[in-house]
Amino acid sequence: MLRTSLTRTFNRCYATAASPHALVFLEHQKGNLESASLSALTAAAQLGGKVTGLVVGTAEELPHVLEQAKKIRGLDTVLHATSPQHSTPLPETITPLFERLLSEQSPFTHVVSAHSSSAKSILPRVAAKLDLPAVSDITSVQHDQSSNSTTFTRPIYAGNAISTVRASESIPIKIFTIRSTAFSAAAPAEAEAKIETIDPVQVTDPSTEHVSTTLTKSDRPDLGVASRVISGGRALKNADTFKATLYPLADTLGAAVGASRAAVDAGYADNSLQVGQTGKVVAPELYMAIGISGAIQHLAGMKDSKLIVAINKDPDAPIFQVADVGLVADLFEAVPEMVTKLKQ
Repeated sequence: MLRTSLTRTFNRCYATAASPHALVFLEHQKGNLESASLSALTAAAQLGGKVTGLVVGTAEELPHVLEQAKKIRGLDTVLHATSPQHSTPLPETITPLFERLLSEQSPFTHVVSAHSSSAKSILPRVAAKLDLPAVSDITSVQHDQSSNSTTFTRPIYAGNAISTVRASESIPIKIFTIRSTAFSAAAPAEAEAKIETIDPVQVTDPSTEHVSTTLTKSDRPDLGVASRVISGGRALKNADTFKATLYPLADTLGAAVGASRAAVDAGYADNSLQVGQTGKVVAPELYMAIGISGAIQHLAGMKDSKLIVAINKDPDAPIFQVADVGLVADLFEAVPEMVTKLKQ
């Protein structure tokens, strides 16, 4: 990987507090905190100051979420706002709440979130409203308390280069999202964070509304957080062959199933299974790439995996350049044999 010494500095004339105080947007689904938000808490803790969580939702779901949140290591306080408008976070309804929390009297020096689909819509809007810069999809963070500046690294050019971005002391509030695979999830703690209720900001006639959410149901682990992932590519011919070949192996290993963009575009798998720059970024303990050539777009989404195993009949396939274990073989012979031996 090429590492650049590219440094960009954002300048804005404000006075800021010396000690970091991060506000972390905690997302949840069906009453459970998202694991990516736990990774955001870890990133916030690396700033070296106080960490406050923000949870929004309805009166029905928030009690269970708050029970989880207050027991997470590193959290000092959990703020929560309850409103029917917060049943599904939308930029138009959540941004005013952030604006109020980040007013001129705000104690917060950083705003942190996972690089989720919701946060990618909300935080840039918040930054624009406050006339502040935002840094997205960071993989490391370091705060220099003496100069009150924060330095981030983030992948660019499909992960082929690493950009270093420094937010100077003149920026009162640093806003950034984190790549969840680059930070471990915050662990539970014995001490409990303080819970504080804040008034929601009601938005009259918002320009957008949430109509429905359609989720892909599966008995397998979630692709984004699974410790083992089996991915297939265009070489699997069609959707039926994709399932018949990969699913038995995934079931045997207790793994999630992924797919390359080529396989998704060809209709072999749902787009929720796509791994890559325009899909999900994963970093499991084991990643098996079966019938995947290894295009740059795909490598950007999985090359941080701990152990990469590739099966491809082309010995010159680019996937072998990043694989820890490579097998040059016909996948339609190798995979069934592997399943048989694993079951034994």
